[in-house]
Amino acid sequence: MQKKVLALHDLAGLGRSSLVPIIAVLSAMGHQCVPVPTACYSSHLALSGWQGCDLTGQMRPALAQYAGLGLRFDAAYAGFLSSAEQIGIVAEAAGLADLLVIDPVLGDNGRLYSSVTPELCAQMARLCSQADVMTPNVTEAAVLLGLVPEDVPRGEEQALVWARRLWERFGASVVLTGLALRKGELAVSCCENGTAQLVRHARIGAYYPGTGDIFAAVLTGALLSGRGLLPAARQAADFVRACIAATEAEGIDRLQGVQFERQLRRLWESA
Repeated sequence: MQKKVLALHDLAGLGRSSLVPIIAVLSAMGHQCVPVPTACYSSHLALSGWQGCDLTGQMRPALAQYAGLGLRFDAAYAGFLSSAEQIGIVAEAAGLADLLVIDPVLGDNGRLYSSVTPELCAQMARLCSQADVMTPNVTEAAVLLGLVPEDVPRGEEQALVWARRLWERFGASVVLTGLALRKGELAVSCCENGTAQLVRHARIGAYYPGTGDIFAAVLTGALLSGRGLLPAARQAADFVRACIAATEAEGIDRLQGVQFERQLRRLWESA
């Protein structure tokens, strides 16, 4: 049967981030995506002049409707959450799903986002303790491990140790992203049941917003299709790299995000 995914994310109209690629990716993989927007923005927040509104007040009524209809989701997948209240709502929504995937969006490149407070970090840590799978980047992993945001794993062994420590602390399978361990290469450190392994892929020296959302969406879709954690992480990394490579070749403004649309056939063909 077709799998059903509850996606709790913000909706940004311009810039190919958050729910725009998430819905497309999960649909291309053959799953039904049921979005519950946490906020609505005219664009992602790296583009100047954005406008937005918070949708916290609409989240519980939407989830109450689904519960009243007797809906059960194969997975709930949450990303950017703007407040402790939204984190609490996601924790409640976990009761409607068989699998909880948390992308603990707190910061990147050694810095926390401006909206992230100590309370938000503490609440996110509690939510990660409920998760079945968590997908932090290096900055978020450092914060969740009680380190400074600027800290990074020093070498492959430490990258594996970080993933194991996250698994030990939160009890969730871990996919630690954005590891620059070798020149010309990025890696993902996966830990499941205490066993940590690396997934490596060639690095393209370009940053695009929204790629973390795409990665976690592909990972979630692959897990629901029956792939193990390591193959799912490899598929997600390969897809994101293909999107970046194709977009870079077109010379498009990076703040417009990656042209994932032309790559969706890869997911459909592998579903």
